[in-house]
Parts: sequence; structure tokens; C-alpha cells
Amino acid sequence: QMQLVESGGGLVQPGGSLRLSCAASGSFFSIGIMGWYRQAPGKERELVATITSGVTTNYADSTKGRFTISRDNAKNTVDLQMNSLKPEDTAVYFCYARTLKSRISLWSDDWGQGTQVIVSS
Repeated sequence: QMQLVESGGGLVQPGGSLRLSCAASGSFFSIGIMGWYRQAPGKERELVATITSGVTTNYADSTKGRFTISRDNAKNTVDLQMNSLKPEDTAVYFCYARTLKSRISLWSDDWGQGTQVIVSS
């Protein structure tokens, strides 16, 4: 069974920085796109950023220019560097990966359990 484990959340002041990390482990054949989503209280989960195995990136308009996503295909990890954080960035951040569990399986979506980010003075 595949697992995505996030780390790096916490409390930071407005204007500060945090780096989130996510590591994939367990049983899988291949990982396609990876990314980060977030969910604030009372709101739906939304895209933060994604990155393909060929390292093509995509960002939400609200995070473009402030956040940087990167991945290490050899280590099956994806990181999110968050700079110039704002109170509206407060949310639970979820790691995402689209994976093949075997040579003959279909692509499926996997999620981490989430890590809390709080931006507050």
C-alpha cells in the first residue's frame, strides 16, 4: 500500500517562510504528477501547485511568485517552498500523487493526511 507522508507545517508570522516536504513510500509501480492542495476552514480543497515527472509546474494564481514546488524523482519526494506567507494561506496542506500501483493497473489518486499551516502574528 502506498503512503504519502507530509512534514514541515507549523505557525509562522505574515511575511515569513515555510517549507513543506512529502515522501512517497510503500508499494507502487510509477508516480506521475505530484502536487500540493490546501483546505481552509469552511472552504473546499483547492490547488496550490503541481509538478509533472518531467518537472513542468503549475501554480494557482494566489501562490504564483511566492511558492515554489520541486520534486526528486529518484527519492519520490515533492517539496513546497512557501515565501511571503499571508494569513489567507492558513490551511491544511495535502500532498497529492497520481500513481500506478502495478504495470496493469489504472492511474489512481493518492493523498497524504495533511499538515497544518497557520500564518498569524
